[in-house]
Amino acid sequence: MIMNIILIGPPGAGKGTQATRMIDRLQVPQISTGDMFRAAVKEGSPMGKKAKEYMDKGALVPDDVVIGVVKERFQKPDCKKGFILDGFPRTLEQAKALDGLLKDLGTKLDHVVVIEVPDDYLVKRLTGRRTCRGCNYMHHIEFDPPKKSGVCDKCGGELYQRDDDQEATIRQRLTTYHGQTSPLIEYYGKQNIVRKINGTLSMEKVQDEIKKAIGA
Repeated sequence: MIMNIILIGPPGAGKGTQATRMIDRLQVPQISTGDMFRAAVKEGSPMGKKAKEYMDKGALVPDDVVIGVVKERFQKPDCKKGFILDGFPRTLEQAKALDGLLKDLGTKLDHVVVIEVPDDYLVKRLTGRRTCRGCNYMHHIEFDPPKKSGVCDKCGGELYQRDDDQEATIRQRLTTYHGQTSPLIEYYGKQNIVRKINGTLSMEKVQDEIKKAIGA
């Protein structure tokens, strides 16, 4: 059974963990724009060369080039059973272009899985993280506190709060996320393919809810 899925979720929602589990279960590739660009540039494909021109300038890659790279990726053998798209589409224009591309390829999206977590819950989850300077192990001051404050249980290194775990940074990332994804969720909602999942549940329960939602 072919399964084409878009996975959406705010930073800290556990999207990466669930994507890994979905890949293992469905035996389809997870495709992110970053991975696609790197692979296309490395291969020197026509679209990869175009993308590299913009990336070398530090400019945003235009939608038509992004779609070209996506098309090249979809034609790889590992996409025959489907795919999980992560980080794409980011705009309504990209979503519409993706629909057109899939139609040209004789396929369509089956599910848009949206992992929902309230902002305040995410802020609490992310601001509580403390990373070891020595081994990069991550503690949480509430959910996985170190035995000794400020000291890593694994290697005894110093624990610190990363800049991207600061509340102001997290709230800005969430504002950006909502601005980008709300129109997408509305767009795909009209196609009746949005599956909303409660991301505050345990990892196992979130996995079970996704399995039920996509019927796999």
